[in-house]
Amino acid sequence: MIEAVFYLIIGFVLIIKAADILVESASSIALKFRVPKMLIALTIVSFGTCAPEIAISFNSVSSKNGMMALANVIGSCVVNVLLIIGLSSVIRPIKVKNSTVKRELPLLFIITSGFSVMIMDSLFNPHTSDVLSRADGILLMLMFSMFVIYLIRMVRNRKDEKDVGDTNFKFGIWQAWLYLILSIMVIVFSSDLIVSNASSLANSLKISQKLITMIAIVIGTSLPELVMTITAAKKNEFEMAIGNIIGTNIFNICIVLGLPIVIFGDLELVGFNVIDILALFFSSLFLFVFARSEREISKKEGIIMLIVFILYYGYLFLG
Repeated sequence: MIEAVFYLIIGFVLIIKAADILVESASSIALKFRVPKMLIALTIVSFGTCAPEIAISFNSVSSKNGMMALANVIGSCVVNVLLIIGLSSVIRPIKVKNSTVKRELPLLFIITSGFSVMIMDSLFNPHTSDVLSRADGILLMLMFSMFVIYLIRMVRNRKDEKDVGDTNFKFGIWQAWLYLILSIMVIVFSSDLIVSNASSLANSLKISQKLITMIAIVIGTSLPELVMTITAAKKNEFEMAIGNIIGTNIFNICIVLGLPIVIFGDLELVGFNVIDILALFFSSLFLFVFARSEREISKKEGIIMLIVFILYYGYLFLG
């Protein structure tokens, strides 16, 4: 058990550091071509910060570990909104652009709602087990295509191009490409280390893989998003803060879970109930509603998010 904990910690250190380097190198490449900040937040930063979840999900789905795969995605989406946005807005209220309220947030809400329905087969038919089929995975990929179309339109419009003023790149262009490739390799290796040792630790402690995934793995792999969002909020880079979370959650649902299911086939979902699904749904709803009110997520609204997060995770512990 001690060996499993040791390798789990090593895996976390490697995957978080690699994700940080991935974001820095990818951002340097993007800024070199003068890509708008919101576009960077929705794509490069979001993909980089959820890279650990992608690697872990591929490992889980390929081994037909539905509990760990779903816990990884649901837990990450809930933590990203209720904990990270909640904590960030308590530190500094997050201002939200009108365009974000009208476009990106409704898109996230639609995708989250659709996903919530997909994983509730048994609720609509008690005699049916909860399964995410390859058809569901394809539907998630189609939802992601809506996001891609929106990004293409953003690039064409280039209305935010003036926001890119920073030319102090972290890495040179060739150095950035090298670090990008190396960081992806490290993320793949460390994800395998995390999944295998988390499973071993869960068996040793005789606790469910759902609980250890939702607490240890999800919160551990969400550290890049936490650091990124709080840092951005402190610097008044609100587009980067909110864009990072919106993009990450869309990537989590559509790519982190959808893509491996399309590749590896149907995945049976066990150990989840209506409470978990409601936590996922309401996290997206809160983000959408709070952002619409006065175009700002206030300190009071951040406290509400944190209280709901504590209640949900309290339920996980007691359950």
